Amino acid sequence: MTSHVFPRNSKSPPRQVSHGDGVYLYDTDGKSYLNFGDAAVSCLGHGDQHVTQAVQKQLGQVAFAHTGFFTSEPAERLADKLVSLAPEGLDRVYFVSGGSEAMEAALKLARQYYLEIGEPDRRRIVARRQSYHGNTLGALATGGNEWRRAQFAPILIDVSHVSPCYAYRGKAEGETDAAYVDRLIEELDVEFKSLGPETVMAFVAEPVVGATLGAVGPVGDYFSRVRRLCDQYGILLILDEVMCGMGRTGTLFACEQFNVAPDICAIAKGLGGGYQPIGAMLCTKNIHDAVMEGSGFFQHGHTYLGHPVACAAGLAVLERLIDDQVLERVAHAGSYLRQRLCDKLGQHPHVGDIRGVGLFCGVELIADHDTKAPLPPEAKIAAKIKSAAFAEGLLCYPMGGTIDGKRGDHILLAPPFVVEDLQLDACVNKLQIAIERALS
Repeated sequence: MTSHVFPRNSKSPPRQVSHGDGVYLYDTDGKSYLNFGDAAVSCLGHGDQHVTQAVQKQLGQVAFAHTGFFTSEPAERLADKLVSLAPEGLDRVYFVSGGSEAMEAALKLARQYYLEIGEPDRRRIVARRQSYHGNTLGALATGGNEWRRAQFAPILIDVSHVSPCYAYRGKAEGETDAAYVDRLIEELDVEFKSLGPETVMAFVAEPVVGATLGAVGPVGDYFSRVRRLCDQYGILLILDEVMCGMGRTGTLFACEQFNVAPDICAIAKGLGGGYQPIGAMLCTKNIHDAVMEGSGFFQHGHTYLGHPVACAAGLAVLERLIDDQVLERVAHAGSYLRQRLCDKLGQHPHVGDIRGVGLFCGVELIADHDTKAPLPPEAKIAAKIKSAAFAEGLLCYPMGGTIDGKRGDHILLAPPFVVEDLQLDACVNKLQIAIERALS
């Protein structure tokens, strides 16, 4: 039957989903799939009754009220709960419908903040290569994912990019973590000085890099050093936790793992758990008050800001994560998954690095252990693994271009927090089969 849906890949349209149950999705033929590759969205799996009932209850009260006229109880309660749990200083919450919107709001707020305080020359953004901050044009320009940026480069704003904190590839032989961090901070300092620190409004980074690098966290005191450098020059630190936040690393906010608090933070994905599309931008009281005491109006907005049903879902997800202590499962499950990956794949001739934080795990593939040479890009190993894993009943998130947008392959795994050890075992077994088939 002809479909009128415009798919992501018109040459390979997707199968049709029938229903979900726990950590599984089912297609219309009844085949089950471990749902570990939906971009870190389904933190509670499918069919969570608490969240479903909260959505249904809110629909019975009011589905939508434009924020030009009204706030709502779910938005107020969700904002209160987020601020009570957020890193120190974050005090205001701006609700949107997804991660790209959250990052666009963050960038525009940073610019407006400096206008409000009388520093209009601050307009430049510095971010990192091999990052991803969303698909809208401002967020895409900020990200350093070369493959995603390439065809839109002529219409993107100019953003400076420095090296990621990617020890497996970036740290020199014999170099200590401390020396590596020194080198990265020096590079960032040089970039700030080259641009003129008085012209830089923000440094943007993912605490744990998601899709583009495959669950790469920082080393040593990298983020505390970044924080101090930004403070030295009066530059805002924007942390993108769209994929790695909301419990994915084992703490509600990923930056808690690294003892750093941002000026602005973007969250989404796990905030709604897939039950409703929702994201949020959090900022400090200082930033909000600069707008309030200045123009009084954030010159930005979307129709579905603070959507009551989406906020009801987000609040119910947080209640499950925090009040019902589902978040406490993440540390054990993540450690177990990485250990099983190491047991099964650690000695594989084409597995170079197994990494991650919490239930955010990456496996990097290589051609040679001694040189860390990547597999040939033309082999399209990431795509082959995705296809082979799907055939085995596993949804994972392989990606090519790990090293520079063209070379390198990795697999990202982001299971629901309610996953059981036996399901993690099944994931690793299926992934091993998929890798062997893709490389054969």
